[in-house]
Amino acid sequence: MAYIITKLRRNCRLHWLIFSVILGSLWILVMHGTSEADWDTIYKHSSRSSWLVYRPTAVDGNLDDNPYCSAILQGDTDVLEEAKILTITKDFKRTVQISDEYYINATQDCREFKLSRKYLMFPLSQEEEDFPLAFSIVLHHKVQNFEHLLRAIYAPQNVYCIHVDKKAEASVLAAVSGISSCFPNVFMVSQPVSVVYAAWPRVQADLNCMADLYNVSTTWKYFINLCGQDFPLKTNLEIVRSLQVLKGRNNMESEQMSDGKKERVKSVHQIVDGAIMKTEQAKSPPPFDLPIFSGNAYIVVSRGYVRSVLKDNRIQELITWAKDTYSPDEFLWATIQRIPTVPGSVWPNSKYDTTDINSIARLVKWEWHEGPLGKLEAVYPKCHGTHRNSVCVYGAGDLQWIIQQHHLFANKFDVDTDVIAIQCLEKYLRDKALAQQH
Repeated sequence: MAYIITKLRRNCRLHWLIFSVILGSLWILVMHGTSEADWDTIYKHSSRSSWLVYRPTAVDGNLDDNPYCSAILQGDTDVLEEAKILTITKDFKRTVQISDEYYINATQDCREFKLSRKYLMFPLSQEEEDFPLAFSIVLHHKVQNFEHLLRAIYAPQNVYCIHVDKKAEASVLAAVSGISSCFPNVFMVSQPVSVVYAAWPRVQADLNCMADLYNVSTTWKYFINLCGQDFPLKTNLEIVRSLQVLKGRNNMESEQMSDGKKERVKSVHQIVDGAIMKTEQAKSPPPFDLPIFSGNAYIVVSRGYVRSVLKDNRIQELITWAKDTYSPDEFLWATIQRIPTVPGSVWPNSKYDTTDINSIARLVKWEWHEGPLGKLEAVYPKCHGTHRNSVCVYGAGDLQWIIQQHHLFANKFDVDTDVIAIQCLEKYLRDKALAQQH
């Protein structure tokens, strides 16, 4: 009987959700002249299932718009089911999407932009102010994703280098440039490149931001590189405290390279028509007989590590050697991490190997490692969003598990796949950050 009642209740919720979507569409058609106050009244008295859907004047800027985030973070199955249906409705998608033109226009008035988007323009603690961080963010599209990320990690004591792919649409560059211009500690990279997947330019983009960040400020303690579809899992204070515990050590995935991946560095590769191609030419051995380690593109490293990357002659030789390999971002940083003379590095012995799960740099759910609860072969539970290139694009149903992990950031998030996941994670972090002041 309890099961039947639960199913009936759930069906009623879904039917009411469909009714709310239809009703909301009618509101949009007939109420173009409705004031902000009237929309607030409608919003407050709307049904449980219509939360967040019909508030066009909010431009998804208000971090308290979604009153059911706490239920989502606790894994409430009914609310999660409603949220999943909402994310695929056209009216919902249209309401929460922010165009590049919005950012281009809104950033003409930086003061209003920062107020309306609720950026925190002061350090939340002396501890954070005394431990500034440096970030690079590489992106080529989805400005709304980027802006959510920047708002979530922004603090006035930190510095941020933004790299927009030279192939990006003009509106993307204009929107990101506009956002960056509103903050004295956010800047566009001095030398943008045309990024090619799995090829050297992806590394060069980070190197160019590393150099700019190193030169623009002498005070930051750690460098963290991000892409536009990353999102933090910790507040700035939590990130600072995690890095303080490292005591100058770096943290990233760095393991012995598998036989399959060794093929990536055995042959010369070159870019042909915007794609990386393998040639028949064999690669020379790496300089100084360096063992090549496997890792990924995303790292958490000390200022000393960055200084070595930019100025150490041995590392410059390794960089030159790596330029015609396949996916150099997935071995270069990991290999530098195992050079004993590099600040914060660890010894190249296999006992010091660090997997992506054990590092703090980035949480990624690979499709082939997912599995049901209790399956010993599974590294993590199944993805509640979608998959892109075998990587989970997180949905709201992943949040309860995600916030329990020790990683500082996670990948991938996408406003077009599940904006509720981003909004609820952002609200969770903002609430926690403000609570940490007391």
